[in-house]
Amino acid sequence: MEKDLQTLKDDMIAFIEGHGLKRFHGYIKDDISSIAWSPDEEHPDAWKDFVELAKASGVSFITMSYNSLDSEDVDFLVERLEDLSYMNEEDMEEARWLKNFVGKIGHVQIGFPCQGVMFLYEVSTDWYENYERLESAADEFDGILIDDADQEED
Repeated sequence: MEKDLQTLKDDMIAFIEGHGLKRFHGYIKDDISSIAWSPDEEHPDAWKDFVELAKASGVSFITMSYNSLDSEDVDFLVERLEDLSYMNEEDMEEARWLKNFVGKIGHVQIGFPCQGVMFLYEVSTDWYENYERLESAADEFDGILIDDADQEED
């Protein structure tokens, strides 16, 4: 897997526009009724089939979003993880290692609506999936506050 999806994103834009489709900048969340395109490791250009399916479905646009890593995002993640006492050093090193990918695109999503359902094609780098995993771990424990000082005495 590539470490930067910039070239893929640019290729997708050219291919989508080359098929006469418009791009709508938008991210389709998990709570929307959707069908994910099953990735095929042996066919890295399967996204082209996806775009051609969109055109054959009669849609006039494809949604597109992509995520790159900002230095501030990595710094904030590292700070949040440092505040969590349960995080192991391996996860902390992995969070710091993400600095190597600042400015690179790690996730691309394209989609199209058809009969009330969004059809989605997504691709992520390994490092971006690790970033999301670490961010989820930090989110899970952000809301948990343990304060023994407020216990009532009987």
